[in-house]
Amino acid sequence: MTSSLDALPAPEATEGVETLVSLLRGRRTVVLTGAGCSTESGIPDYRGPGTRARARNPIQHREFLTRPETRARYWARSLLGWPRFSSAKPNAAHHALAELERNGHVPGLITQNVDRLHHAAGSSRVIELHGALARVRCLDCGAHEARAELQERLLALNPGFTHQVLELRPDGDAELSSELLSSFQVPVCLRCGGTLKPDVVFFGDNVPASTVEAAFAMVEEGDALLVVGSSLAIFSGYRFLVRASERRMPIAILNIGECRGVELADVRVEARAGDVLPRLAEALGRA
Repeated sequence: MTSSLDALPAPEATEGVETLVSLLRGRRTVVLTGAGCSTESGIPDYRGPGTRARARNPIQHREFLTRPETRARYWARSLLGWPRFSSAKPNAAHHALAELERNGHVPGLITQNVDRLHHAAGSSRVIELHGALARVRCLDCGAHEARAELQERLLALNPGFTHQVLELRPDGDAELSSELLSSFQVPVCLRCGGTLKPDVVFFGDNVPASTVEAAFAMVEEGDALLVVGSSLAIFSGYRFLVRASERRMPIAILNIGECRGVELADVRVEARAGDVLPRLAEALGRA
């Protein structure tokens, strides 16, 4: 976590809870979450406070498809980043959202995250806009493999690839020098020998139409929209804010730092999700 998050005054979070309770009480609230929901679990975001200064370009979809060296770089860095990424645990925000669902306030949530921490916290109805790093897909035959199993194959193929001190990135990637990539062996599909890709939407790719349709349908079920931890900088998430506004649904944004579309929101709270959401769940109780 960044120091700017740690330094946020608690009274601001308390005031935010009261504002959110007033707006959301008695309404079925669809939730849209972004990377800021998982920063308190140790997974960094791309656009949060302090991130832009150290930001590097994420993996691009087209480069991954067309350049073997890009795939080698991704899988080598993923091999080293996966243990930390996969060991992340749900934080208070994830648990509070699961509680809000159990208590009848949240019919479901849409997430831009690929960490599956909402599932781990107990949320039962989750639409993953960008997929999940827990699965790997073959681009040739469509077969799937668990990422944990692929990790064992990566280690077996690269026994001399020692652990490095790395900076973890939001997509489970990690920084790695080019010198360590020259002899890296990339695993292939067990079924057909084809090219493997994490089952996520890289930058420059499109969210599957069926996923978008399901997410729009979920928005239609709600009486309000709550955005948690997203800057809404990319259209894949921003479009749901627009749809909610078109439906004249009350909109609340809980996010630290810059955020697109704040002019469409009825309430904007700048505080940590882990501070605000547990209090919101407690205040709303059972529907």
